[in-house]
Amino acid sequence: MNYSLIRDPEATIQGKLDDFLSRTCHGNVFQSRDMFMFYKGYEKWWPLFVGVEDEKGRMCGVLLGTIQREKTGILGLFTARCVVIAGPVIDGDLGVQERQKIAGLLLDQFVSQVKKSAIYIQVRNLFSQADLASVFRSRKFHYLDHLNYIVDTADRQSLEKKISGSKKRQVRQSLKNGARIIEPERVEQVQVFYSILKELYKKKVKKPLPDWSFFREFFNHSMAGRLGKYFLIEYQQEIVGGIMCPITPGKGIYEWYICGRDGEFKGIYPSVLATWAAIDYALENNLEFFDFMGAGAPDKDYGVREFKSKFGGELVRHGRYLRVNRPWLYALGKFGIKLMEKFS
Repeated sequence: MNYSLIRDPEATIQGKLDDFLSRTCHGNVFQSRDMFMFYKGYEKWWPLFVGVEDEKGRMCGVLLGTIQREKTGILGLFTARCVVIAGPVIDGDLGVQERQKIAGLLLDQFVSQVKKSAIYIQVRNLFSQADLASVFRSRKFHYLDHLNYIVDTADRQSLEKKISGSKKRQVRQSLKNGARIIEPERVEQVQVFYSILKELYKKKVKKPLPDWSFFREFFNHSMAGRLGKYFLIEYQQEIVGGIMCPITPGKGIYEWYICGRDGEFKGIYPSVLATWAAIDYALENNLEFFDFMGAGAPDKDYGVREFKSKFGGELVRHGRYLRVNRPWLYALGKFGIKLMEKFS
């Protein structure tokens, strides 16, 4: 079968894309029309879109990612990278050879757009892309082993048997002692969440964090019923934590950002309650899964992995793909990150 590329997202995202993602098993919010518009509204990330359609004009593959920069001007060259989350998405009804052909078209077009403007391309798999491994390798993508936990939320009774006793107890204690799960109605509530998150990234995570406008933009979309939701933890009329969750309608909910003032209040566990808030939403709204969106590389210490393992999820190794476009800048950037982690 012959396929053609779609290079104009503005013309495409008005219907075809959402229809394709809704009928495809791995269709997800990170490759959606709403996510494209969200990225477009955030000035530090530039969305890139490539689609493929067949001879009948039926969409059968999509790849959406962003070029991200922490700085502007010359310094931006040293921080520019391209990140793809949960893509490419290709029609699951097609055979392996056709899927690989479409993947090749998507990746070739994507790389040609990105290779001069981003130091590297990182594809963060949220489902298995094993059947496309040879396609990635032939385009100079290297596989990186990476763990994740995915919680099956099809049945509450079955899941509650899997969640650790300590986490269930901490949820009960938090609620009993006066903590509440709320959905924000005012942007100021999300701003408090962001301040807690920013402090966490500064002291512990030590990785780039989008600025406030990113989280404000997500709130605006969520209030319009698009992209997902915030679940905030309130205690003594104060926001003490929360979670930012994109949602794929009818399928799953994801932990994109989470934080909490853990250890500050006796009998209150904000991060535990925030995680439970997303899982409980999935259970109440007939979603299939809650996705932690990463649990670190298996050969590296990752303290949060133990925390995530307590919520009854399945450990998966979908991994990531990395293509380095500018090796010397990539090496310099990795060196700079190590210095930041050492001296921050």
